[in-house]
Amino acid sequence: MAESLPVLPLQPIGLPGNPASTFCFRSRLPLPVAMRLGVEETLGALNSALGPGGPVWFKETHARHLRARDFLAPRRALQARFGDDQVPEGVVHAIVGLQGPGVAPVLCCAPTPAGLALQLQRSAVFERVLCSVAAYAAPAAPTGPTPRVVLHCPALRGSPSTLRLSQLRAVLVADHLARILQAHRVSVRRVPAVRDPHMPTFLRQLRVDWPEVSGKASTEALKNRAIAELSPAREAGALPPGTLGRVCLKELMEERGRTAGYDPSVDSCLVTEDLLSLLAELQEAVQAGAEGSSLGLAAAPDAGADSYVVLHVVSCEEEFQQQKLDLLWWKLDHQAPLTQKHLVCGPVKVTGAPSTLTAPEYYELRHAQVCKVSSLKHGKDLEQDPAWTEIFRVLSVATIKFEMLSTAPQSQLLLALADSSISTKGSKSGTFVMYNCARLATLFEGYTCSVEQGLYPTFPPVSSLDFSLLRDEVCKFLVQLSMDFSSYYNRVHILGEPRPHLFGQMFARLQLLRAVREVLHTGLAMLGLPPLSHI
Repeated sequence: MAESLPVLPLQPIGLPGNPASTFCFRSRLPLPVAMRLGVEETLGALNSALGPGGPVWFKETHARHLRARDFLAPRRALQARFGDDQVPEGVVHAIVGLQGPGVAPVLCCAPTPAGLALQLQRSAVFERVLCSVAAYAAPAAPTGPTPRVVLHCPALRGSPSTLRLSQLRAVLVADHLARILQAHRVSVRRVPAVRDPHMPTFLRQLRVDWPEVSGKASTEALKNRAIAELSPAREAGALPPGTLGRVCLKELMEERGRTAGYDPSVDSCLVTEDLLSLLAELQEAVQAGAEGSSLGLAAAPDAGADSYVVLHVVSCEEEFQQQKLDLLWWKLDHQAPLTQKHLVCGPVKVTGAPSTLTAPEYYELRHAQVCKVSSLKHGKDLEQDPAWTEIFRVLSVATIKFEMLSTAPQSQLLLALADSSISTKGSKSGTFVMYNCARLATLFEGYTCSVEQGLYPTFPPVSSLDFSLLRDEVCKFLVQLSMDFSSYYNRVHILGEPRPHLFGQMFARLQLLRAVREVLHTGLAMLGLPPLSHI
């Protein structure tokens, strides 16, 4: 595969600190036309250049190593591919000459004790990325038909006062999934519509976007079919009040349930009006197609129920009942989607609070702690100050969402609810992310004020900036991004003295931090959180 890659003029140069016999092949390629660069695309091209075999290269993330390399092919992996011999020179030539859609421009590639080290043309990468920040912060446009998803969260059928923390976790995961899918142009229909009169207010408080009830789906057809499937009275045994009867699911469990990994003890289901109402709502969401979705996407002409993926986001306590509901839907509706998936959220264990803590009580506890920390920081009680009311609400929700989404949904979540778990300096807390978001806002506000005072010139066209003046790395995502920004901000003086010879470096750094701000704001939007300008 290496022979099929373009090999353009190369210049071997010695690397400082390397043996005299070691050469780094440096590219003299002209920059290709502007396009969106990608780590995945670059890794794919690098692995292809090594020839047949599994992936070898990885993106370097450690600050200490980033000073000398951006990607590394470890020595042991290369030995497994090429034996004890060195990587063929022709392969190294091909790596340095890599080009292609999304492939970052390579500066040089050289063998080191750790393996084959590669460094990008960083100033060119900075220029390409920072001149089109919005294109990188937004999801890539779909290249084909987008899938359609019915997102079902049964925890939302109750009231806030009975919502357990494990159910709250499922609600926040479902909301986060909906935002991410919609950002990628996926048609999402959310079920159930909220019926409890107190739930919409609580969801707005949590900044969860979920539909409210607009009508009730008809259950008549499902009810008639369920009655026909009910077990005889002598087999049903004593039934709870309000139950229509019991439906046997053994046959369907053997046919589909075992393949789906369902609990083998599922053998029957008690049918109630509420259960049929939920099935009718799921049925209506699928049959309605993409019409009325928040994205306004049209369904494919031949799209049927099976073109939908039904994703049930449930707490671990609700999983068994949800398996029964799936099988009942298949039994009563022959057009029910064959693809039903479960995202089961693990249990939530708490310390420093009663195990019976409900979701509203959890919110009030975190809100009180946020207000207390802010009072200690500013030396006065700000809880009654109208200017701070919304800030405290946002900080409380940020704390909750980062806690609930900080671990894989299927894992058990441990919550420490003592006051010490809330801090703007805790590197894993939502308040820390919001604190650094406010820091960025203050930085750019300071620059704008200095421009108005005539200390700094106005920001020049981005295309005129010299990105070779950027010599530090900033990594990605929210908490990690905030940590990296915080470290960078504390180490590098952004708004320096108003001297013309320093303006070029200042503008390059400001543009870098504009990109950080854009990514940070985009990430917060995926959580339904607004950026704060001060804390």
